[in-house]
Amino acid sequence: MGTTAKKQRIDKILGNLGYGTRSELKRAVKQGRIRVDGQTIKDSGLQVDPYQSEIEFDGQRVEYREFIYIMLNKPQGVISATEDRRDRTVIDLLDDDSRIFEPFPVGRLDKDTEGLLLLTNDGQLAHELLSPRKHVPKTYIADVLGDVNEQDVQRFKEGVTLDDGYRTMPAALEITGSSQTPDGTVSQIQLTISEGKFHQVKRMFEAVGKKVIYLKRISMGALELDPGLPLGHYRELTAIELELLGRSEEPTA
Repeated sequence: MGTTAKKQRIDKILGNLGYGTRSELKRAVKQGRIRVDGQTIKDSGLQVDPYQSEIEFDGQRVEYREFIYIMLNKPQGVISATEDRRDRTVIDLLDDDSRIFEPFPVGRLDKDTEGLLLLTNDGQLAHELLSPRKHVPKTYIADVLGDVNEQDVQRFKEGVTLDDGYRTMPAALEITGSSQTPDGTVSQIQLTISEGKFHQVKRMFEAVGKKVIYLKRISMGALELDPGLPLGHYRELTAIELELLGRSEEPTA
């Protein structure tokens, strides 16, 4: 910390935090509204280390941070994208203060799938969680039309062959219950997979002659969905959750 590599233009720092456009901040500097380490600055292009210097805007201390980490309990009907011409996206669920950081979803959940979705602007973390070589485990709960049995548990453990010929890695399937409906037996299951092929959970059950009718992700790596977070709501990750993901609230270098 404190090296020139950490320094940024003051207008860029404040602009990224939502304090105004570059021209608005240039005007604010001329008006004497921005102070750095107790001194009123005269140059909106001044290079500042936001972690070392004390920045004030209109007399209020500016709390700087580079990254944002959001846990969303994704509802059905919205898509895991930053923008879309037809459908509502997960970004549309965020308030303006969160959108300022330009977060994006880490991976995707199908439009009709609910549950844990991480949104961040930390590209390195996203890469680590999504890299096929990392085999980050993801756990889902689902309602499956059909009688899921111990034979299915064993087949999933060995890996099943999908419709395109791809054989999945071993997956941990647990049967948690079942009920009878007019359409037949519906099984409640929990499934942990360590890869992320397109529609993978649904296609795995199709491979054993069954159909997923409800799907919800409850964990991704060490991050677990907060059971108290209502569907469609979100919150920032706690310090403990950030540590679980190998992150802290300030840079370590």
